[in-house]
Amino acid sequence: MSNIETSGSVKESRDREKDVMAADDVSYHISTVNELGNVVDPVLSAKINLVNEIGWTGFHLKLCCLTGFGFAADSLVAFLQSVAAGQAYLEIGHGGYPTGSTMALYAGLQMGALFWGFGADIIGRRIAFNTTLFIAAIATIVAGAGPSWVAFCVFVAFLGFGAGGNLVLDPTVMLEFVPAKQQWVITAMAGWWGVGQASAGFIAWGYYSRNDWTCVATVETCTWQNNKSWRLIMFTGGALMFVMSALRILIIRLPETPKFLVTNGKEEELVAMLQKLASTYKRPCSLTLEGLQACGTAHTPENGGSKGSSVRGLGKSLVGHVKGLFSTKKLALSTCLIWLSWTLIGLGYPLFFLYLPSLLNSRLPDYKPSFTETWRDYTITNICAIFGPLIAAGLAEVSFLGRRYTMAIGAVITAIFFFCYTVIKTPAQNLAISSCICNGIAVSLNRIMGLLSAVIAVTADTTTIAPLYISGALFFVMAIVSVILPFEPYGRSAS
Repeated sequence: MSNIETSGSVKESRDREKDVMAADDVSYHISTVNELGNVVDPVLSAKINLVNEIGWTGFHLKLCCLTGFGFAADSLVAFLQSVAAGQAYLEIGHGGYPTGSTMALYAGLQMGALFWGFGADIIGRRIAFNTTLFIAAIATIVAGAGPSWVAFCVFVAFLGFGAGGNLVLDPTVMLEFVPAKQQWVITAMAGWWGVGQASAGFIAWGYYSRNDWTCVATVETCTWQNNKSWRLIMFTGGALMFVMSALRILIIRLPETPKFLVTNGKEEELVAMLQKLASTYKRPCSLTLEGLQACGTAHTPENGGSKGSSVRGLGKSLVGHVKGLFSTKKLALSTCLIWLSWTLIGLGYPLFFLYLPSLLNSRLPDYKPSFTETWRDYTITNICAIFGPLIAAGLAEVSFLGRRYTMAIGAVITAIFFFCYTVIKTPAQNLAISSCICNGIAVSLNRIMGLLSAVIAVTADTTTIAPLYISGALFFVMAIVSVILPFEPYGRSAS
């Protein structure tokens, strides 16, 4: 009898606990909606809260690595083009535009960010996720076999088109799967960016160390036979990305993301997917189709109506997604500030790296490092980029700092170090429904500024320290932008 009473009391206790948790969740969603000015759809927020029940699993760990490949690929292609372009121009440039490949890359990255950013909100994340890295891999390999400067630049643009979609898609895919308590992983994922550029450094270090594979134009005529290093760099980088794209398909067959399914009314497919995931990893899943439908219908942007007007419908859908980013004054301010921060980084970051070699050559004229020393130092420097995001992920989870002040601190520190280079003188928050589009436009603005920096590097005096002051000032402005962002994502589910 006592056992029955005990089990009954335990059950009652658990039921009370669930009721308290449910009440907390409801009050949390209400307070969030009130604070954001009805920006967050309460029905969508409630449904996403039900989806979070499974928690962190081995699936999320695999997904973290596979989406990280996209971050790595995005930085890898940028740095591959950077380290290969100089030797490629010596062999096949023939009077072409010296920074043509940089412009081609940023043009491709911009088009990729816009195309995949808008497209993934329409066709879904899965197709785009499995396609972008494959396109970048093939284009990189073909660019390495380019017979002319024009051909090289064209395929560099194609690899940018493929890689440009990764920086848009990968954080979105991860964010739409990851449980609310583990959203700090999104910040830490930027460490993969450092992995990509460090990989480019290791590849360049290995091939450029071979003097018989790297010609000096002032001594000899550069040909495929005596200048094959840059081609091997592109081949190796492309092969590495091809392996990454294959692993995405072989290791984990990515289902469509929960938030995309919810916002597109595919709730039956969502329930089946999550129940299968819960069964595989032996996790509880009380989610049912009836439970989801009981929450109501989530609001979505206008989809354009009938199939007979598919083009018009697509246009209306895209407009609806973008309008959703400006549905209130507070959200419009947040959207504009996020886009501004990406724009500032897009000009400040590449401007610094494009001008730095010329500045060092003018300030340190007697220092002539060998190829091995150059690419060794380059690799070591890029390895350091892995650890910044990991530190930022920890700081972002500190309640009095959150995401905004962590960004501000990072921007200020970056600006300070940019200014330090000028003293060298001697040789001693997004909406779930429109998340990909918001991210795509932000990244596109970033790429436009990168393209502009390449033009500036050709038309302006590269020996002056002014560009470094400009880069530092841009990061100080970004610190201010980070602080005045109206929303602090810390402690909230990304619904």
